Amino acid sequence: MKLLEDRIREDGRVLGENILKVDSFLTHQVDFALMKEIGQVFADKFRQAGITKVVTIEASGIAPALYVAEALKVPMIFAKKAKNITMTEGILTAEVYSFTKQVTSTVSIAAKFLDKEDKVLVIDDFLANGQAAKGLVEIIGQAGASVEAIGIVIEKSFQDGRQILLDAGQTVVSLARIEKFENGQVVFAQADA
Repeated sequence: MKLLEDRIREDGRVLGENILKVDSFLTHQVDFALMKEIGQVFADKFRQAGITKVVTIEASGIAPALYVAEALKVPMIFAKKAKNITMTEGILTAEVYSFTKQVTSTVSIAAKFLDKEDKVLVIDDFLANGQAAKGLVEIIGQAGASVEAIGIVIEKSFQDGRQILLDAGQTVVSLARIEKFENGQVVFAQADA
């Protein structure tokens, strides 16, 4: 997605060997116009797949997932990283390691929001090591629902997340695929959509 790649070039900052900071439009401050366009691109790609739910993980996946859900006219569910006192029964959980935070969290979704009839589109902001998406796939599987595809806003293709998900039989569609960081600049690979 050229608009996204241009925004990454303009506002993204490469930190170290494998971290891209995009807090001015995605991971802290949200550019709603860009997220709406991202939502439309994913919706157009999966409109014929019979998606009934969009699932993401808090927090930075929420904005793009919400716009995808809006465009598809289906509910959006986000997995919580911390269980609150109102989540007392029927909880689906998975352990997820965060590459950027370097912590493992137990993420959860209330079982009442997913069932075996659901066809789910997973949306997330980044794909690096694939652990967040893998955890969401596990939770969705616990509900008996099916994952139709995993949509990623920004993929770091030089890390093993895509291959882990493909090896698990998942379909992965990324709007911006980063091949490498070179001299503080982003080098893009061919995107999926």
